[in-house]
Amino acid sequence: MVDMKTLTITDAKKNLGKWLNAAVRGEQVGIVSGATIVALQPVQVRAVSPIEIRELNYEYAAKEYGVTKKEFDAFLKRIDAEVEAAKREGMLVKIEKPTVENIEKAFADNARAPQATRSARPSRAGRRVTRAR
Repeated sequence: MVDMKTLTITDAKKNLGKWLNAAVRGEQVGIVSGATIVALQPVQVRAVSPIEIRELNYEYAAKEYGVTKKEFDAFLKRIDAEVEAAKREGMLVKIEKPTVENIEKAFADNARAPQATRSARPSRAGRRVTRAR
């Protein structure tokens, strides 16, 4: 049998820092929510590599968001189409060496450009075609 300190939500909120620290030290702490006790416990987190940030990964999307392979493939297809459209409209800027300084410079250069040359994406209302009656 586990010796767990159980708290109401109200009691837990009053001293949340205290109970979180107790859980970090390995003490068993639970919060009663209806007929369920939810345990407080530390979670191991790993650093994400830069390559994982850049790549869209089905296994991650399925685990994290519960998407199906079909939904994920449709998402990739839509994103590819949006990227191609943005390229055609001149909305993407290639930064050779993406350092903080170069990214900030690209933003500043784009902000100084006249509105007409920035190729701002038209609003949905602006793209609608009006039919002649």
